[in-house]
Amino acid sequence: MQKIFNYKTFNQFGSRCVSTSKFFLEFNTRPSKKMHISKNPVGLFGINELRGFEGFYLLKERCIFKTDELISEAISPNRTRKMVLIFDELSDSLCKVADLSEFIRLGHPQASYSHAAEDACISISGIVEKLNTHRELFQSLKNVVDNGDKVETTPIDDHVAKLFLFDFEQCGIHLEEDQRRKVVHLNESILHLGQRFMSGAVHPRALPKTILPENIRHLFSIDGDKILVSGLYADSPNALAREAAYRLYLYPDPHQEELLTDMIKCRHELATICGFPTYAHRALKASTMETPENVKEFLDILSEKLKPRAQKDFDIMQDMKLADGGLNNPLAAWDTPYFTSRMKNKCLQISSQATEFMPYFSLGGCMEGFNNLMKSLFGIRLENVEMGKGESWADDVYKLSVIDENNQLLGHIYCDFFERTGKPNQDCHFTIQGGKRLENGDYQNPIVVVMLNFSLGRWNPPLLTPSMVDNLFHELGHAMHSMLARTEYQHVTGTRCSTDFAEVPSVLMEYFASDPRVLKTFARHYQTQEPMPDEMLRRLCASKNVFSASETQLQVFYSALDQVYHGKPENQRENTTETLKMVQEQYYGLPYVASTAWQLRFSHLVGYGAKYYSYLCSRAIASWIWQEYFQKDPLNRTQGEKYRYNCLLYGGSVPSRNLVSNFLGKEVSAQNLADNLINEIDEHQFNMKI
Repeated sequence: MQKIFNYKTFNQFGSRCVSTSKFFLEFNTRPSKKMHISKNPVGLFGINELRGFEGFYLLKERCIFKTDELISEAISPNRTRKMVLIFDELSDSLCKVADLSEFIRLGHPQASYSHAAEDACISISGIVEKLNTHRELFQSLKNVVDNGDKVETTPIDDHVAKLFLFDFEQCGIHLEEDQRRKVVHLNESILHLGQRFMSGAVHPRALPKTILPENIRHLFSIDGDKILVSGLYADSPNALAREAAYRLYLYPDPHQEELLTDMIKCRHELATICGFPTYAHRALKASTMETPENVKEFLDILSEKLKPRAQKDFDIMQDMKLADGGLNNPLAAWDTPYFTSRMKNKCLQISSQATEFMPYFSLGGCMEGFNNLMKSLFGIRLENVEMGKGESWADDVYKLSVIDENNQLLGHIYCDFFERTGKPNQDCHFTIQGGKRLENGDYQNPIVVVMLNFSLGRWNPPLLTPSMVDNLFHELGHAMHSMLARTEYQHVTGTRCSTDFAEVPSVLMEYFASDPRVLKTFARHYQTQEPMPDEMLRRLCASKNVFSASETQLQVFYSALDQVYHGKPENQRENTTETLKMVQEQYYGLPYVASTAWQLRFSHLVGYGAKYYSYLCSRAIASWIWQEYFQKDPLNRTQGEKYRYNCLLYGGSVPSRNLVSNFLGKEVSAQNLADNLINEIDEHQFNMKI
């Protein structure tokens, strides 16, 4: 039998004697600055050049030299290597500097490092722009894609070469010079418009305080004669305050409307110049869904099936509102988050903070649980390893080695888990170095960073809420995708795949984190090691699926709106708000609120333009995989191996639609995707009756 614990240590809590593992203890102790007596610094991520911030200048200069060298090879008539190999080496050289620099720019607490990293980012952007205008390089690649390489290639080689060509064509290099310049100008305009729109989307609204009734003014931030509305006040028990915040925060802003309209128009013009009917067609090329028509079919089928199920949710919320003194006022958009929270609290005794569960979710316990899950599914283990002097950008970062059953190192994960001044307040996964097969047969192991923002507060060890546990498993799911993909090319390694597939492995990890059988393996009290009682487990798991039909319907509405904005102009109304009203009437069960413009606060329209549906698509695929492979036995090694070697292994080196179809043995049709989500929702609604 495989040992769960590496060794045992005994801590006395009260009168109880508790056994804990080394991994548990390491993550229940926040790392601190270590003394490296007589040791030379190794540099950030073990890169010798980065023993000081000046190393970024050396890295970028080497990258420039390497780029020129590879361009010369690619366009040479005497080329002896596959074109795709040269392009991937070119991409790898750029990404190693760009990805590293982008992370250090955001994550390093010292200004000297972040400034040097930012300078490197700008330099790499300049190199990329040079490549995007290099017609001879483009023509060399296009000739190979159109006519075949002079060196024998595989289907994967051909697929990756096409991806490189598409990236080239995104910049309009295949167009006449005046059109190409227009594409460059439009890309710059879209970038600037998006940045300004995102800034305005989160800007608070200041209004005369007399606009509010006196009995609710105290619920808002007051600055002299002004009230400051910085959000929707969705958790407020005061119905009038919720309504006022919704109407005021979402009141139409002409400047935001102009920015959004201009961005949508620029995107459409860009797409048509590049030969696409709409921007959505351009954005969905090489995706799992492939076309906007497929996305619309998926959303329409899902919408129709959701209507009666979402209405059940709304009926329950309406009854709750009446019982809450709401008289005969109909349920409105500002009510749904509040009554969802109330349902969790009233029926499942789960507060918004869920502090009751936190003692059972110490960071060490959760990390040990994830480690044991990886052992059960894939036969791999995580080991916390000591870092060299200067290897980390902060004192409280962990470094994990990922090791398989043959003691082969698969890669490294740096865990930057704790909040600090100046650190971005976001949960995310950064690729520092992508995996790829080297020409000598060795493998370039991936290096990633998982960034979270846990607050120690008064808890020692760090204790997590259930939502933090979900986020931890989600981001580690991305990291393991990077670790377990063993692709030939770094351009398609791990998470470097289509947007509507990239979230599948991370969302699937949330299913594991929400299953009582998995939670039982690690949800233990941090002091006594007593397992979480079954009744608490039941309540916790049920709470994650409260009103799942209406929440999914809301996501369908958001996705459909995004598609219409980036679709044919003739399908849009005179402004973005009128378009929203039209789409909301078709896809959402609650009516539009007059004189509001929710879309002007929807910052995802910038980063996920025409791709917001990816959340639903990824969840549908993850749900399908869960139901097909893991629902009966979430710790099944045989099923885990199938998932690893028939799905995760390929990263983006196989078209994601083909990859999913082959793995699940069925076509990735709109009907199949919708059916799996509906099956899951029906199961949730049934379980909520228990």
